[in-house]
Amino acid sequence: MQKLFAIITTVAVLAHPVQAENGKMQADHPYAGLWVTEDGHVRHELLPNGRYVEARGNRERAYEGRYEVTGDHIEYWDDTGFTADGDFIDGVLHHGGMILYRREHPPAPDH
Repeated sequence: MQKLFAIITTVAVLAHPVQAENGKMQADHPYAGLWVTEDGHVRHELLPNGRYVEARGNRERAYEGRYEVTGDHIEYWDDTGFTADGDFIDGVLHHGGMILYRREHPPAPDH
């Protein structure tokens, strides 16, 4: 019983700082915010907690998951298990053949 308690305690202690550190790293990152294709069809909101929400057309929460930015490279892990990546080049996000631009407010979705 003591061994099980020690294992559970160790896992809990080690896991907590990693989660807090990742959340803080993304919160302070200059790429957090809203990224939108020119036509407004695809919208990525990179949340400060290391999560993202992708909207497509009228589907406001089409995909959700986590992301990590290293330098100018972004890795995505969708909650369904799908993975993707992209690169920020000259203030523009290149992802999956799309080009997304930073926006302050989301444009109206296309119909």
